[in-house]
Amino acid sequence: MAKTSPVNYGVYLVTDSTPAILGGRDLCQVVEESLRGGVTILQYRDKHSDHDVVVDTARKLHAIAQKYNVPLLINDRVDVAVEIGCEGVHIGQDDMAYSEARRLLGPDKIIGVTANSKQEALRACEAGADYLGIGTVYATATKKDTKSIIGPAGVREILSALAAAGHGSIPTVCIGGVNASNIGPVIAGCCSPAKALDGVAVVSAIMAASDPAAATRDLVSKITTAMIPQVVRAVAETTPLTHNMTNLVVQNFAANIALSIGASPIMANYGEEAADLAKLGGALVINMGTVTPDGLKNYIQALKAYNDADRPVVFDPVGAGATTVRRNAVKSLLEAGYFTVIKGNEGEIQTVAGASVLQRGVDSTSSLTLAEKAQLVTKLARRLNNVILLTGATDLLSDGRRTVRIDNGHPLLASVTGTGCTLGTTVSAMVSAYTNDPLLAAVAGTVMFGLAAEMAAARSEVRGPGTFVPAFLDELYAIRQATSNNDFRWLAMAKVKALEVDDAEDS
Repeated sequence: MAKTSPVNYGVYLVTDSTPAILGGRDLCQVVEESLRGGVTILQYRDKHSDHDVVVDTARKLHAIAQKYNVPLLINDRVDVAVEIGCEGVHIGQDDMAYSEARRLLGPDKIIGVTANSKQEALRACEAGADYLGIGTVYATATKKDTKSIIGPAGVREILSALAAAGHGSIPTVCIGGVNASNIGPVIAGCCSPAKALDGVAVVSAIMAASDPAAATRDLVSKITTAMIPQVVRAVAETTPLTHNMTNLVVQNFAANIALSIGASPIMANYGEEAADLAKLGGALVINMGTVTPDGLKNYIQALKAYNDADRPVVFDPVGAGATTVRRNAVKSLLEAGYFTVIKGNEGEIQTVAGASVLQRGVDSTSSLTLAEKAQLVTKLARRLNNVILLTGATDLLSDGRRTVRIDNGHPLLASVTGTGCTLGTTVSAMVSAYTNDPLLAAVAGTVMFGLAAEMAAARSEVRGPGTFVPAFLDELYAIRQATSNNDFRWLAMAKVKALEVDDAEDS
């Protein structure tokens, strides 16, 4: 995995092999359980064992991490990283100089640097660090050489300084005393208006847990929820283009949804326009509401244009199982290019997965249990290497490693034509503005959409579908405005939970 590949810093595990933390358990087993739970990047830290012992353990950990497509970094010991050929290293202020580490590792490996002050952070970025580990946030027993405790306010100051110096694109994680009990407030407290964290590094919160997989899933739930406002804010600040290829019935509604959340909509079904539109840095939505030979040709042309421009594409296989024509169209589109997110109801997602499902129009009758749906989205996401969003009373999303359920929304959404289609528009804006983590972006769009529906339905003037739609648009706009003003009270209503998926590795 080269450093140019997308690296997800969201749930960053730093190992600790000391008896006080690991006890008598096997390090490799604990790490594998954490990876199964959703850890996205792994750092092996062992400053005291002999070289041969560290190399042997690092090789085992690298093999495990590669099973989950997660990068392994070695703390401090650059020679070990060189010897085993892992993805990179993390170095502290008292470790090897960045320039020497880069010389030994070559240009394509990840090098992260610890920073405890604005000066250290700026020096690391100017040297060329791929990411920063900022802290220590709070006192911790796992790191004895802590120079100072900076707290969330100190992290926020460093993030502001990075943004001001033009280093806002450098990924950052915070570390030190962060656990499931404080992770939400820490992420919110560290967030600068100019730059937010890209993840959180933890040690004992996972390594000392009796059930590392469950502890990791809990962290995934809380980190994902806490980072939703970053995605919502990114849309409001960047006004991404959302190019919708959709049916006439929902075009006006989709455009208003996009405007309400801060995106810039265009409804353009002619494939010849796609190459120029893709250059504008937005995302494409292919909504298969109306299937014709010419329409399919336009979809494929647009898909290839956005793939060539390396921009996100959201696919909504409307009524995929209803007719042979639609099933064949889905197959043709899947063969034609790559989709960042595929969104659909149970029947549509089953059809994408290759099952023979007969749908009554765009409707879907549920035949799967929640556990079966979770398996479906996880295995399909892993097979297609993308994000799958299965909509319903409970929405399920997966990138093949992390699988979450979202229980926000309201029954009135089902009483209005096009709400499912416009969720695709919402998600497209999120994945366009926040490309680092498509799953987080899709979760953010789904939560925002569902919460706005709940808030709209609760308004006294809403008596049914006719009064619900304008209230829904108002609430989407209200969430966007509140987030821009650092008011995240709406987030308390979010219902996001990472799920354990049985036998996901057997797919």
